[in-house]
Amino acid sequence: MSTRIFSGGPWEDRYGYARAVVAGSRVWVSGCTATVDGEVRHVGDAYRQTLTAIGIALDAVGKAGGSVQDVVRTRIYLVKADDFDVVGRAHGEVFGAVRPACTSVQVAGLVDPRMLVEVEVEAYLGDGTREDPGGEAP
Repeated sequence: MSTRIFSGGPWEDRYGYARAVVAGSRVWVSGCTATVDGEVRHVGDAYRQTLTAIGIALDAVGKAGGSVQDVVRTRIYLVKADDFDVVGRAHGEVFGAVRPACTSVQVAGLVDPRMLVEVEVEAYLGDGTREDPGGEAP
């Protein structure tokens, strides 16, 4: 059994998808951009667009009952490779203590040319208990 989470974004109904899908202990969040109330925010600023996109994704994780600590994987789609450092800095500010698996790729473009970055998030909610696997951050 799975549950769909909707954000009310303009494309969810139009294109037939959910902001996130929860199945068991797993949460998959669709690609998020810095689009708020149908408007692209922080045009020209990849750092702030990344923080906004991550915030939207984490809101969906929160609606699924999780938090930033539950994020196990992120994917970052960048229009400009030159933005990698500022996007990585924004990602690190949010996820630095969590250290999810992460992939970053350069793409030819996104739906709106003002969008510089899109972020996907996956979370694992577990069974309600937290185990320390014994690993340490470098």
